[in-house]
Amino acid sequence: MTKEEKQEIYNDFYDKVNMQPAELEDWLETDKSKSVGKDSGDGESIGHKSGRKIIKIKRKKKDDLTEINYEHMKKVNGYIARHTAQKPKSDIEESDWRYSLKNWGHDPLK
Repeated sequence: MTKEEKQEIYNDFYDKVNMQPAELEDWLETDKSKSVGKDSGDGESIGHKSGRKIIKIKRKKKDDLTEINYEHMKKVNGYIARHTAQKPKSDIEESDWRYSLKNWGHDPLK
């Protein structure tokens, strides 16, 4: 991954992930957070696991980010882009759609 690619991923990630680490941490403890997403095989959803990784990434200094961090950031960017494009026509405040996005660090109501 080139320096330019990393910068693009980084910028996109910080544009899309609009929840702060402590806010995301609190969200991941809720029943609503745990009620959505595809099970990763161990009882925890893929999005929920992603949220925990996002917290670690956001707490790192940019210079300390690894290739693995950038790969996950790229995955997060893609998920948020795809999922926001599927916005339901109904009220989203208490929707699984919003809860899933929040697990990935993006609150569409912000």
